[in-house]
Amino acid sequence: MVQRITTKKFATNVIVSIGTQVISMAVSFLLSLIVPKYIGKISYADWQTYVLYVGYVGVLHFGLLDGIVLRYAKYDYEELDKARLRSQFSILLIFTSLATISMAAVSLSVFSGSNRLIFALVAVGIVTKNLITYSLYMLQITNRIGKYAISVIAQRLTYGIIVVVLLLLKVDNFVWYCVADLCGDAVGITVGLFFNRGLYLGRTIAPKEAFKELGINIASGIVLMMANWSAMLMVGSAKMIIQWHWDKITFGQVSFAFSASNVFLTFITAVSVVLFPSLKRIDEEKLPIMYKKIREVLSPLLFFAMILYFIGCKILEMWLPQYSDSLIWLGILLPIIIYSSKVSLLTNNYLKVYRKEKTMLVVNFISIAVGIVTFVLGAYAFDNIYVVLGGVVFVIMLNSILSEICVLRIIKVKIIASFIIEAVMTVTFILCACLCSRWVGCLIYTGAFIVYCLINYKSLSSNLKTIIKRKRGDSL
Repeated sequence: MVQRITTKKFATNVIVSIGTQVISMAVSFLLSLIVPKYIGKISYADWQTYVLYVGYVGVLHFGLLDGIVLRYAKYDYEELDKARLRSQFSILLIFTSLATISMAAVSLSVFSGSNRLIFALVAVGIVTKNLITYSLYMLQITNRIGKYAISVIAQRLTYGIIVVVLLLLKVDNFVWYCVADLCGDAVGITVGLFFNRGLYLGRTIAPKEAFKELGINIASGIVLMMANWSAMLMVGSAKMIIQWHWDKITFGQVSFAFSASNVFLTFITAVSVVLFPSLKRIDEEKLPIMYKKIREVLSPLLFFAMILYFIGCKILEMWLPQYSDSLIWLGILLPIIIYSSKVSLLTNNYLKVYRKEKTMLVVNFISIAVGIVTFVLGAYAFDNIYVVLGGVVFVIMLNSILSEICVLRIIKVKIIASFIIEAVMTVTFILCACLCSRWVGCLIYTGAFIVYCLINYKSLSSNLKTIIKRKRGDSL
């Protein structure tokens, strides 16, 4: 029998997941803000090149894992057809292993210099990234958030501990930092094997039936996978163009700005992890109300978090003076957390619940098309990195608004005024970050945030009272 999601259960899952993300945030902080202090700019740039490209190897399951998520997210672990899922894991393992061998051979024979090692390590990531994704997905969709948390902590802590050891040993070679990432994956896979051993080891279904199941899963998940990975390309394509057009040092500095902004997104991942399986189990008539309430809480929290930029910059200028130029770029990029968070937490989850993966894909393709044109013009026509970074913010904003419009049409909720107010807040922040001194910018933006809160006073007050008065164990 599928577990019913209650307010207490949902809140527990969120708390556990946020606890996990505290660990992840600590590791992200280490990777983003500590490592650049102690390794050279060239090594950092090479490491960031590996991070950029290994982030896309997950596409090589061709929608298999997304199809499993869509088809099995409503089941508890005991209800899963484990023999059927084991057959899918076996196919995934065999295919990714062959892909790793092929890519490693090409990398070692075609590339030269640091790129030769970078892409050989990316090849290894084809196996590790896809297997860790399989493991975490199985824990997530069956609502075993505690075990999911342990797996993530094991993966991230291993990565972080190895990096700390490398820093203590004053290792400046980027290869070892890439190996640390792969070792973290290996530990996460091992922990996942323990929790999901019924989905790894044992009898499988007949090969003919297994490939039929593979076809169904890929057909179900390919559109969602393309939607998810195309979303990554909105930022990734900008980073690739920067890497191709500008020198390695510039790419490393821009990567630092992106990495610093990603630290702010860590907590959003925490809630997003538990939200999709929870939404799948909620009565459909309650979804519109829940959407509006989550959004009314999320936006103010994110705009408040942006104030930390002005305080953080003073600290970063003292800690990493060699990356001081990156802080202005960070000020341009930081508003993407507002729109990326809403897409990750709200719109994508709702579109998946309503099985609108094609809508996600169309919206993402439109955004990517606009983005690539903007990025190419910024790099090759204007030779201006500020145009490229401004284009990133515009594209993420466009994607978020288009996605929300699609969701709002489905759930019949109107919040058009919020789009305008949030756009004004975003522009205000960027202008304060780029044109004002840190303290003046902080004061102006804080004033704008206070005005924003006053405009939304009724909804903020209502949601705060709801949170306080919510009875334990009430059904969502």
